[in-house]
Amino acid sequence: MALLPILRYPDPRLHTKAQPVAKVDDAIRTLIADMAETMYEAPGIGLAASQVNVHQRIVVIDVSEDKSGLLALINPEIIERSGEQVCEEGCLSVPGIYDKVSRAEKVRVRALNQQGERFEFDAEGLLAVCVQHELDHLDGKVFVEYLSALKQNRIKGKLAKKARITA
Repeated sequence: MALLPILRYPDPRLHTKAQPVAKVDDAIRTLIADMAETMYEAPGIGLAASQVNVHQRIVVIDVSEDKSGLLALINPEIIERSGEQVCEEGCLSVPGIYDKVSRAEKVRVRALNQQGERFEFDAEGLLAVCVQHELDHLDGKVFVEYLSALKQNRIKGKLAKKARITA
């Protein structure tokens, strides 16, 4: 397993739309293992392949307290949405920035597992937020794009300043 570099907003590669995985094979399973290790190390609760500059429709999520609930989703899609919730979100590609985003309260998700088998599950609360956030990444959207243009510009400025200080 290997730690993967995470793209930082406003890197234009974060806006690349991910392509469906054609075949679930050992290379995909290795990528999932590397993504999970990267997510845990960051630390985070979700990571889309787009964030590590791999533009395939793959997401890893673990909202458990003890890192025992890893969920790997290949070619995920939301097939039902209901309700509304507003949660404070953060993102590994936008470090140190948190803001409120409105999302569906409950979602039904269809995806492939690591054996290439189709499955569906219902998610609500934090898991529903995380699924929607990560699927946005696969569609080339970062959570800060739900915020006002003023907030987006402030975030870009703050991250540019932080990059200059650490460089």
